[in-house]
Amino acid sequence: MGKTARKNHQQSSSQRAHGPAPSNAAARDDTDITALDLPSAPLTPAMEAYFAKCEEKLGFVPNVLKAYGFDMAKLEAFVTMYNDLMLAPSNLSKLEREMIAVAVSSHNRCYYCLVAHGAAVRQLSGDPVLGELMVMNYRAAPLSPRHRAMLDFAVKLTAEPWTVDDEDRARLREADFSDRDIWDISAVAAFFNMSNRVASATDMRPNSVYHAQAR
Repeated sequence: MGKTARKNHQQSSSQRAHGPAPSNAAARDDTDITALDLPSAPLTPAMEAYFAKCEEKLGFVPNVLKAYGFDMAKLEAFVTMYNDLMLAPSNLSKLEREMIAVAVSSHNRCYYCLVAHGAAVRQLSGDPVLGELMVMNYRAAPLSPRHRAMLDFAVKLTAEPWTVDDEDRARLREADFSDRDIWDISAVAAFFNMSNRVASATDMRPNSVYHAQAR
């Protein structure tokens, strides 16, 4: 058997044993951002400046912003709420807020938010393994009692909000969270429950660049 024939035979045998080589699963995620046909509206000056700031600081515009770009009122409301909850001053660190985002999104199995905010946890913590654990199952991560209480509360609020009671709030206070902190934990969890559902309903796709960040 010649060299080329042997190579083709080996490739054929490998394909039979392991199946065809996988395609690039994220290949179209930067172009087919959602499953809905919603033409983009002209950006307002404020949103044009915001998109430019994203390009400057991140190197790209997050696809969630492009997804909301069909309606400037909705886009501006989303940006305002996100920036207030995730970036404004709070006793919760940026990492803690991202951890809440990932724990909630993991329970809801939201592809977009797990990819995007899992990357943020890896980056902010400097610990790629923590980022992976948070995406898969935060209970398997070596968390402090404070963070375990925080995430248990956020996930309970996600899964069974009607069962949250004084005992749950008391556990947060015992973990040294103030009443204002409890509000912030709740608001971040609630925001990502909303975002998860919109992302899942529209098959929103995360920017492919997130997959390789902070690995």
